[in-house]
Amino acid sequence: MNKRRWVAVGIAVVLLIFSVISSTISRSNDSKKELSQVNEILYGNDEPKEQVEEDGSSTEKIAKLVVEGTIINDGTSGLFSTGGYNHSSFMKQLDKIKQDSTVKGILLEINSPGGSVYETAEITRALKEIQKDKNIPIYASMESQAASGGYYIAANSDRIFATEDTMTGSIGVIMSSMNYSGLMEKLGITDATIKSGALKDIGSSSRPQTKEDKEVLQAFVDSMYGRFVKTVAEGRDMDEAQVRKLADGRIYDGAQALENGLIDDIGYPDQALQALRKDQNLSGAKVVSYTNGSTNFMNTWLGNSLAELQGIKPSQEELIRNIVESVGTPQAPKAMYLYGGE
Repeated sequence: MNKRRWVAVGIAVVLLIFSVISSTISRSNDSKKELSQVNEILYGNDEPKEQVEEDGSSTEKIAKLVVEGTIINDGTSGLFSTGGYNHSSFMKQLDKIKQDSTVKGILLEINSPGGSVYETAEITRALKEIQKDKNIPIYASMESQAASGGYYIAANSDRIFATEDTMTGSIGVIMSSMNYSGLMEKLGITDATIKSGALKDIGSSSRPQTKEDKEVLQAFVDSMYGRFVKTVAEGRDMDEAQVRKLADGRIYDGAQALENGLIDDIGYPDQALQALRKDQNLSGAKVVSYTNGSTNFMNTWLGNSLAELQGIKPSQEELIRNIVESVGTPQAPKAMYLYGGE
Protein backbone atom coordinates (compact mmCIF):
# COMPACT_ATOMS: atom_id res chain seq x y z
CA MET A 1 0.00 0.00 0.00
CA ASN A 2 1.47 3.32 -1.09
CA LYS A 3 1.66 6.50 0.89
CA ARG A 4 -1.46 8.08 -0.64
CA ARG A 5 -3.57 5.09 0.29
CA TRP A 6 -2.29 5.19 3.87
CA VAL A 7 -3.22 8.84 4.07
CA ALA A 8 -6.69 8.09 2.68
CA VAL A 9 -7.21 5.26 5.18
CA GLY A 10 -6.07 7.55 8.00
CA ILE A 11 -8.50 10.25 6.96
CA ALA A 12 -11.32 7.69 6.72
CA VAL A 13 -10.57 6.38 10.22
CA VAL A 14 -10.53 9.90 11.64
CA LEU A 15 -13.85 10.67 9.93
CA LEU A 16 -15.35 7.42 11.23
CA ILE A 17 -14.24 8.16 14.79
CA PHE A 18 -15.60 11.70 14.54
CA SER A 19 -18.91 10.38 13.21
CA VAL A 20 -19.21 7.87 16.06
CA ILE A 21 -18.41 10.53 18.67
CA SER A 22 -20.91 12.98 17.16
CA SER A 23 -23.59 10.31 17.03
CA THR A 24 -22.91 9.35 20.65
CA ILE A 25 -23.08 12.96 21.79
CA SER A 26 -26.31 13.49 19.88
CA ARG A 27 -27.87 10.37 21.38
CA SER A 28 -26.64 11.42 24.80
CA ASN A 29 -28.23 14.85 24.48
CA ASP A 30 -31.46 13.28 23.24
CA SER A 31 -31.39 10.85 26.15
CA LYS A 32 -30.82 13.65 28.64
CA LYS A 33 -33.70 15.59 27.11
CA GLU A 34 -35.96 12.55 27.22
CA LEU A 35 -34.89 11.79 30.80
CA SER A 36 -35.60 15.39 31.78
CA GLN A 37 -39.06 15.14 30.26
CA VAL A 38 -39.74 11.86 32.06
CA ASN A 39 -38.55 13.32 35.37
CA GLU A 40 -40.83 16.32 34.89
CA ILE A 41 -43.78 13.98 34.33
CA LEU A 42 -42.89 11.84 37.34
CA TYR A 43 -41.89 14.53 39.82
CA GLY A 44 -43.35 17.74 38.46
CA ASN A 45 -41.25 20.84 38.00
CA ASP A 46 -42.92 22.62 40.93
CA GLU A 47 -43.64 25.57 38.63
CA PRO A 48 -47.30 26.67 38.85
CA LYS A 49 -49.41 25.98 35.78
CA GLU A 50 -52.61 27.92 35.39
CA GLN A 51 -55.88 26.14 34.75
CA VAL A 52 -59.31 27.66 34.23
CA GLU A 53 -61.94 26.74 36.82
CA GLU A 54 -64.66 29.02 35.47
CA ASP A 55 -64.44 30.90 32.17
CA GLY A 56 -65.36 34.56 31.92
CA SER A 57 -66.19 37.29 29.45
CA SER A 58 -63.21 39.51 30.27
CA THR A 59 -59.45 39.15 30.54
CA GLU A 60 -59.61 39.74 34.29
CA LYS A 61 -58.93 36.84 36.61
CA ILE A 62 -59.84 35.71 40.09
CA ALA A 63 -57.09 33.45 41.43
CA LYS A 64 -58.27 30.59 43.62
CA LEU A 65 -55.67 29.52 46.16
CA VAL A 66 -56.12 26.42 48.28
CA VAL A 67 -54.41 25.67 51.59
CA GLU A 68 -55.22 22.05 52.37
CA GLY A 69 -53.62 20.21 55.28
CA THR A 70 -50.99 21.04 57.87
CA ILE A 71 -48.83 24.01 56.91
CA ILE A 72 -45.37 22.49 57.02
CA ASN A 73 -42.50 22.26 54.59
CA ASP A 74 -41.96 18.49 54.64
CA GLY A 75 -39.65 18.35 51.62
CA THR A 76 -41.96 16.20 49.50
CA SER A 77 -43.34 17.11 46.10
CA GLY A 78 -44.25 15.67 42.75
CA LEU A 79 -44.64 11.90 42.55
CA PHE A 80 -43.96 11.33 46.24
CA SER A 81 -46.07 14.17 47.55
CA THR A 82 -48.35 13.23 50.41
CA GLY A 83 -51.15 14.97 48.53
CA GLY A 84 -51.51 17.65 51.19
CA TYR A 85 -50.04 21.10 51.51
CA ASN A 86 -46.91 21.84 49.46
CA HIS A 87 -45.25 25.01 50.77
CA SER A 88 -42.78 25.52 47.92
CA SER A 89 -45.52 25.19 45.33
CA PHE A 90 -47.87 27.52 47.22
CA MET A 91 -45.26 30.27 47.54
CA LYS A 92 -44.57 30.02 43.81
CA GLN A 93 -48.28 30.42 43.15
CA LEU A 94 -48.17 33.67 45.12
CA ASP A 95 -45.15 34.81 43.08
CA LYS A 96 -47.03 34.05 39.87
CA ILE A 97 -49.95 36.18 41.03
CA LYS A 98 -47.56 39.06 41.81
CA GLN A 99 -46.35 38.99 38.22
CA ASP A 100 -49.79 38.68 36.60
CA SER A 101 -51.44 42.05 36.05
CA THR A 102 -54.72 40.44 35.00
CA VAL A 103 -55.37 38.95 38.47
CA LYS A 104 -57.85 41.31 40.15
CA GLY A 105 -58.96 39.25 43.13
CA ILE A 106 -58.02 36.23 45.24
CA LEU A 107 -60.27 33.58 46.73
CA LEU A 108 -58.32 31.88 49.53
CA GLU A 109 -59.85 28.54 50.46
CA ILE A 110 -58.53 27.14 53.76
CA ASN A 111 -58.93 23.70 55.27
CA SER A 112 -56.07 23.47 57.76
CA PRO A 113 -55.37 22.99 61.48
CA GLY A 114 -52.41 25.37 61.16
CA GLY A 115 -48.76 24.40 61.22
CA SER A 116 -45.24 25.73 61.48
CA VAL A 117 -44.71 29.29 62.67
CA TYR A 118 -42.22 30.22 59.94
CA GLU A 119 -44.23 28.93 56.98
CA THR A 120 -47.43 30.48 58.31
CA ALA A 121 -45.78 33.88 58.74
CA GLU A 122 -44.20 33.62 55.27
CA ILE A 123 -47.59 33.05 53.64
CA THR A 124 -49.14 35.95 55.55
CA ARG A 125 -46.35 38.32 54.58
CA ALA A 126 -46.68 37.42 50.88
CA LEU A 127 -50.46 37.87 50.94
CA LYS A 128 -50.16 41.28 52.61
CA GLU A 129 -47.60 42.35 49.99
CA ILE A 130 -50.01 41.39 47.22
CA GLN A 131 -52.81 43.37 48.88
CA LYS A 132 -50.61 46.43 49.29
CA ASP A 133 -48.50 46.44 46.12
CA LYS A 134 -51.14 45.26 43.64
CA ASN A 135 -54.24 46.50 45.47
CA ILE A 136 -55.87 43.09 45.10
CA PRO A 137 -58.75 42.12 47.43
CA ILE A 138 -58.52 38.77 49.20
CA TYR A 139 -61.63 36.91 50.31
CA ALA A 140 -61.02 33.93 52.58
CA SER A 141 -63.33 30.95 52.77
CA MET A 142 -62.88 28.58 55.71
CA GLU A 143 -64.02 25.05 55.05
CA SER A 144 -64.02 22.21 57.62
CA GLN A 145 -61.35 23.88 59.74
CA ALA A 146 -59.15 26.95 59.74
CA ALA A 147 -57.62 26.83 63.18
CA SER A 148 -54.52 28.46 64.64
CA GLY A 149 -52.18 29.01 61.67
CA GLY A 150 -55.13 28.37 59.37
CA TYR A 151 -56.84 31.38 60.93
CA TYR A 152 -53.58 33.35 61.01
CA ILE A 153 -53.26 33.37 57.21
CA ALA A 154 -56.92 34.41 56.85
CA ALA A 155 -56.89 37.21 59.42
CA ASN A 156 -55.79 39.98 57.04
CA SER A 157 -58.28 39.10 54.32
CA ASP A 158 -60.71 41.79 53.20
CA ARG A 159 -63.64 39.52 53.99
CA ILE A 160 -63.73 36.16 55.78
CA PHE A 161 -66.38 33.50 55.26
CA ALA A 162 -66.95 30.33 57.28
CA THR A 163 -69.76 27.83 57.58
CA GLU A 164 -71.65 27.48 60.84
CA ASP A 165 -69.86 24.17 61.37
CA THR A 166 -66.34 25.36 60.55
CA MET A 167 -63.84 24.84 63.36
CA THR A 168 -61.67 27.94 63.75
CA GLY A 169 -59.98 29.96 66.46
CA SER A 170 -57.30 28.12 68.47
CA ILE A 171 -55.37 31.40 68.39
CA GLY A 172 -52.07 30.78 70.10
CA VAL A 173 -48.76 28.95 70.07
CA ILE A 174 -47.99 25.44 71.25
CA MET A 175 -44.63 23.80 71.89
CA SER A 176 -45.15 20.15 72.75
CA SER A 177 -42.64 17.85 74.40
CA MET A 178 -42.53 15.06 76.94
CA ASN A 179 -40.15 14.40 79.81
CA TYR A 180 -39.19 10.83 80.68
CA SER A 181 -36.36 11.61 83.11
CA GLY A 182 -38.38 10.05 85.96
CA LEU A 183 -38.71 6.79 84.03
CA MET A 184 -34.99 6.87 83.22
CA GLU A 185 -34.20 7.22 86.91
CA LYS A 186 -36.34 4.18 87.73
CA LEU A 187 -34.53 2.19 85.06
CA GLY A 188 -31.12 3.31 86.30
CA ILE A 189 -30.39 5.35 83.16
CA THR A 190 -28.61 8.68 83.62
CA ASP A 191 -28.26 11.66 81.31
CA ALA A 192 -24.61 12.12 80.33
CA THR A 193 -25.03 15.27 78.23
CA ILE A 194 -22.02 17.61 78.10
CA LYS A 195 -22.94 21.20 77.29
CA SER A 196 -21.38 24.63 77.07
CA GLY A 197 -24.09 26.36 79.10
CA ALA A 198 -26.91 25.55 81.46
CA LEU A 199 -29.58 26.14 78.79
CA LYS A 200 -27.88 24.52 75.83
CA ASP A 201 -30.10 21.43 76.19
CA ILE A 202 -33.22 23.39 77.07
CA GLY A 203 -36.32 21.32 76.43
CA SER A 204 -34.42 18.06 76.90
CA SER A 205 -36.59 15.03 77.63
CA SER A 206 -33.88 13.23 79.55
CA ARG A 207 -33.50 15.61 82.51
CA PRO A 208 -36.01 17.37 84.78
CA GLN A 209 -37.17 20.77 83.57
CA THR A 210 -35.81 23.60 85.68
CA LYS A 211 -37.58 26.82 86.62
CA GLU A 212 -35.20 28.73 84.33
CA ASP A 213 -35.97 26.35 81.46
CA LYS A 214 -39.66 26.98 81.81
CA GLU A 215 -39.26 30.77 82.06
CA VAL A 216 -37.12 30.93 78.91
CA LEU A 217 -39.42 28.69 76.88
CA GLN A 218 -42.51 30.53 78.08
CA ALA A 219 -40.98 33.87 77.07
CA PHE A 220 -40.13 32.40 73.66
CA VAL A 221 -43.70 31.19 73.11
CA ASP A 222 -45.18 34.43 74.47
CA SER A 223 -43.16 36.44 71.96
CA MET A 224 -44.63 34.45 69.07
CA TYR A 225 -48.07 34.65 70.63
CA GLY A 226 -47.75 38.43 70.73
CA ARG A 227 -47.11 38.51 66.98
CA PHE A 228 -50.15 36.29 66.41
CA VAL A 229 -52.35 38.61 68.48
CA LYS A 230 -51.02 41.66 66.64
CA THR A 231 -51.71 40.06 63.26
CA VAL A 232 -55.32 39.30 64.24
CA ALA A 233 -55.83 42.75 65.78
CA GLU A 234 -54.57 44.51 62.65
CA GLY A 235 -56.44 42.24 60.26
CA ARG A 236 -59.74 42.42 62.12
CA ASP A 237 -59.40 46.06 63.24
CA MET A 238 -59.68 45.07 66.90
CA ASP A 239 -57.86 46.12 70.06
CA GLU A 240 -55.12 43.72 71.11
CA ALA A 241 -56.74 43.45 74.55
CA GLN A 242 -59.96 42.35 72.89
CA VAL A 243 -58.11 39.75 70.81
CA ARG A 244 -56.32 38.37 73.86
CA LYS A 245 -59.67 37.67 75.52
CA LEU A 246 -60.56 35.49 72.54
CA ALA A 247 -57.08 34.06 72.07
CA ASP A 248 -56.70 31.66 74.97
CA GLY A 249 -56.38 28.74 72.56
CA ARG A 250 -60.06 27.78 72.52
CA ILE A 251 -61.81 26.81 69.31
CA TYR A 252 -64.96 28.37 67.87
CA ASP A 253 -67.49 27.20 65.34
CA GLY A 254 -68.45 29.56 62.54
CA ALA A 255 -71.43 31.00 64.37
CA GLN A 256 -69.34 31.75 67.47
CA ALA A 257 -66.56 33.23 65.33
CA LEU A 258 -69.06 35.57 63.66
CA GLU A 259 -70.46 36.63 67.03
CA ASN A 260 -66.94 37.42 68.28
CA GLY A 261 -65.88 39.35 65.21
CA LEU A 262 -63.35 36.79 63.94
CA ILE A 263 -65.15 36.37 60.60
CA ASP A 264 -67.50 38.50 58.51
CA ASP A 265 -70.06 36.14 57.00
CA ILE A 266 -71.52 32.65 57.14
CA GLY A 267 -71.12 30.98 53.77
CA TYR A 268 -69.48 28.34 51.62
CA PRO A 269 -66.70 28.88 49.03
CA ASP A 270 -69.17 29.41 46.18
CA GLN A 271 -70.90 32.13 48.22
CA ALA A 272 -67.57 33.77 49.01
CA LEU A 273 -66.76 33.77 45.29
CA GLN A 274 -70.14 35.24 44.46
CA ALA A 275 -69.59 38.02 46.99
CA LEU A 276 -66.10 38.72 45.62
CA ARG A 277 -67.49 39.08 42.10
CA LYS A 278 -70.26 41.42 43.27
CA ASP A 279 -68.25 43.54 45.71
CA GLN A 280 -65.28 44.07 43.41
CA ASN A 281 -67.11 44.37 40.05
CA LEU A 282 -65.57 41.14 38.77
CA SER A 283 -68.70 39.53 37.33
CA GLY A 284 -66.94 38.85 34.02
CA ALA A 285 -63.66 37.60 35.47
CA LYS A 286 -62.64 34.00 34.93
CA VAL A 287 -61.57 31.90 37.89
CA VAL A 288 -58.16 30.26 37.66
CA SER A 289 -56.25 27.92 39.92
CA TYR A 290 -52.72 26.57 39.79
CA THR A 291 -51.07 23.16 39.76
CA ASN A 292 -47.42 22.46 40.51
CA GLY A 293 -46.73 20.90 37.10
CA SER A 294 -47.04 17.24 38.06
CA THR A 295 -50.01 15.35 36.68
CA ASN A 296 -52.56 13.78 38.94
CA PHE A 297 -52.31 10.60 36.89
CA MET A 298 -48.67 10.10 37.74
CA ASN A 299 -49.42 10.53 41.42
CA THR A 300 -51.62 7.45 41.29
CA TRP A 301 -50.79 3.77 41.59
CA LEU A 302 -49.22 3.69 38.12
CA GLY A 303 -46.75 6.45 38.93
CA ASN A 304 -45.71 4.84 42.19
CA SER A 305 -45.33 1.46 40.50
CA LEU A 306 -43.07 2.91 37.81
CA ALA A 307 -40.93 4.58 40.42
CA GLU A 308 -40.68 1.38 42.43
CA LEU A 309 -39.61 -0.59 39.37
CA GLN A 310 -36.86 1.97 38.78
CA GLY A 311 -35.72 1.63 42.36
CA ILE A 312 -36.14 5.33 43.09
CA LYS A 313 -38.94 5.23 45.64
CA PRO A 314 -37.83 6.92 48.87
CA SER A 315 -37.97 4.91 52.05
CA GLN A 316 -40.81 5.35 54.52
CA GLU A 317 -38.18 6.37 57.05
CA GLU A 318 -37.09 9.27 54.82
CA LEU A 319 -40.63 10.58 54.44
CA ILE A 320 -41.22 10.32 58.18
CA ARG A 321 -37.91 12.05 58.91
CA ASN A 322 -38.88 14.99 56.67
CA ILE A 323 -42.12 15.46 58.57
CA VAL A 324 -40.51 15.02 62.01
CA GLU A 325 -37.87 17.63 61.15
CA SER A 326 -40.67 20.02 60.22
CA VAL A 327 -42.71 19.65 63.41
CA GLY A 328 -39.90 19.01 65.89
CA THR A 329 -39.00 16.11 68.16
CA PRO A 330 -39.35 15.40 71.89
CA GLN A 331 -35.66 16.31 72.24
CA ALA A 332 -36.03 19.46 70.14
CA PRO A 333 -39.63 20.72 70.38
CA LYS A 334 -40.75 23.28 67.81
CA ALA A 335 -43.19 26.13 68.35
CA MET A 336 -46.28 25.74 66.18
CA TYR A 337 -49.36 27.70 65.22
CA LEU A 338 -51.26 24.42 65.37
CA TYR A 339 -54.57 23.33 66.85
CA GLY A 340 -53.59 21.36 69.96
CA GLY A 341 -56.15 18.64 69.36
CA GLU A 342 -54.41 17.40 66.24
